[in-house]
Amino acid sequence: MPKHLFITLLALFGISTVAKAQSDLAQEVGIIAGPITLQSDFGERNNFDTNSGNTGFGIGLVHWINFSANNNRESFFTEHFKVRSDLSFSTTQLNHFGKWVERKPDGLFATQLRGMHASSTLVGLGSQLEFSPIKIHDFENTIGSFSPYVSAGLQVSYYSTKIGSRLGDISLPNVTPGKYLTPSDGRAHGFSSESGIVLAATAGVGVHYKLTTMSDLMFETRFQMYNSDWIDGLNPNKDLYKENKSNDWQVWFNFGYIIYLEY
Repeated sequence: MPKHLFITLLALFGISTVAKAQSDLAQEVGIIAGPITLQSDFGERNNFDTNSGNTGFGIGLVHWINFSANNNRESFFTEHFKVRSDLSFSTTQLNHFGKWVERKPDGLFATQLRGMHASSTLVGLGSQLEFSPIKIHDFENTIGSFSPYVSAGLQVSYYSTKIGSRLGDISLPNVTPGKYLTPSDGRAHGFSSESGIVLAATAGVGVHYKLTTMSDLMFETRFQMYNSDWIDGLNPNKDLYKENKSNDWQVWFNFGYIIYLEY
């Protein structure tokens, strides 16, 4: 296991370990799931068909540290913040969409783009700080109430991507457009079927709904910006193709069910 990954995992799990050793902290666990859209070099930027077509599905396990439980010394931090850790899995199928695929007359370039496809799988482990403007105790004591929140944090992910073409060997010039055959970022081409470790900055906005005394429902929109442009298997040479300047990023719309552990 790479040294930097080992250190990151220790840091993430260390928070939960400390929490369990404290009697004035409560634990919450939940499961989340929902559709994902991967914003990448597949398709046209700011195109509806790209955003709706390059979608997948994600599922995750979530753990919260609640600082307000059994704590008579209320403070702004304990009543408005939670520390959250999650383990998630997602998979997305990718194709090209937009005007370059649909252009008329139907030439070789458009045909080559339509033939390209990829699959991307991510397994992530992360930690976030979650803030709600509603006091935690007020929310927990009122069944049927809502608690909006925002969150931010970091995630380390293992990704695996496979890319190919329905027209044949993707490394051939009669199958793949030239921009993807040019060497890029240490690879022989601007495409690559590979696996690796990446980091991501995460940010989310959502709402908790108090279902029962010991359970909640939640809805969240989460953004994840990766420090790599190879998540989708495509990364045309940025020195030559300026339009492909951004790293891959992901939007996840998830629903969840949360239960409070006894404390």
